[in-house]
Amino acid sequence: MEEKKVILSAKDVEVRFRVRENYLTAIRGVSLDIYDGETFAIVGESGSGKSVFTKTFTGMIDSNGAITGGSIMFEGKDLTKLTTDKDWEGIRGAKISTIFQDPMTSLNPIRTIGSQISEVIEKHQGISHEEAKAQAIELMEKVGIQDAANRFDEYPFQYSGGMRQRIVIAIALSCHPKILICDEPTTALDVTIQAQIIKLIKELQKELKFTTIYITHDLGVVANVADRVGVMYAGQIIEYGTAEEVFYDPQHPYTWALLSSLPQLGVKGENLYFITGTPPSLFNKIQGDAFAPRNPHALKIDFIKEPPMFKVSDTHYAKTWLLDPRAPKLEKPEAIQDLHGKIKRMTDKGGAFHVE
Repeated sequence: MEEKKVILSAKDVEVRFRVRENYLTAIRGVSLDIYDGETFAIVGESGSGKSVFTKTFTGMIDSNGAITGGSIMFEGKDLTKLTTDKDWEGIRGAKISTIFQDPMTSLNPIRTIGSQISEVIEKHQGISHEEAKAQAIELMEKVGIQDAANRFDEYPFQYSGGMRQRIVIAIALSCHPKILICDEPTTALDVTIQAQIIKLIKELQKELKFTTIYITHDLGVVANVADRVGVMYAGQIIEYGTAEEVFYDPQHPYTWALLSSLPQLGVKGENLYFITGTPPSLFNKIQGDAFAPRNPHALKIDFIKEPPMFKVSDTHYAKTWLLDPRAPKLEKPEAIQDLHGKIKRMTDKGGAFHVE
């Protein structure tokens, strides 16, 4: 079997924010390899650190934050050592691009759509205005904007939400990046448009051969797009593996809880499962497993000592004491037992949720 090439490697990354007189540790020692050409999805509740972690790849952490530990290697460079906008010029947008969830915050409302695409092309490729315009129109066509040449001089308010998101994708891809970060790219869109945008990104990835990192809390999206999945909780990746491993053989109790709360698994007449409690405050040093206070399966050691990352298979790892050989053997919650069969039955009935 051909060995996969690592395109980006994060090791023990820590990110802290100064908030008034206190420090909040938003990312707590995250290590992760991203492979060339794959789609990697990062899932977890709001505030788990998904967006903050990937912002370290483009130097876009808020001004009161800093990377305070670890390394992020990309094309022989440690991205944690880049400090100024000039340092980031050859990376941000050019090699690693981001699509954000609300296209209206990414587009300038008083500038034409075409000028916003061609400006990026001119800046990064150093070509003439005419050449940049031709490329911009070609990109608009590629992302599904009909009559692109005539719509080049229109403004964002003249485009629908789905079309604006297509333009944001065109801008992100205008410099042929090697990695595309999709930060909740379909949240602000209705379900039909969501499906179109997801399909478009998949098709463009196949054609242009870039690596995709999806950030989402929607496990339905993950099932449809991801090769591998990382589950984040309280600033750490607590489980990662192939999409099949994480969906059909989850090992961490937090992953069990996330999957159990899938609306698609709801039974008519019964209350939908939800995770009780709230995530811990990251202003404080966390003792033991951060999920322990919300975990009905917590062991005594979970409140005392942080678990290491245990190996489940060559591709599957989970950070839980339940994988220690001395731990009691627990059955997964009933809602996610035979998840493969349940999802297959849903798809056979015409549901949109499946793992490919």
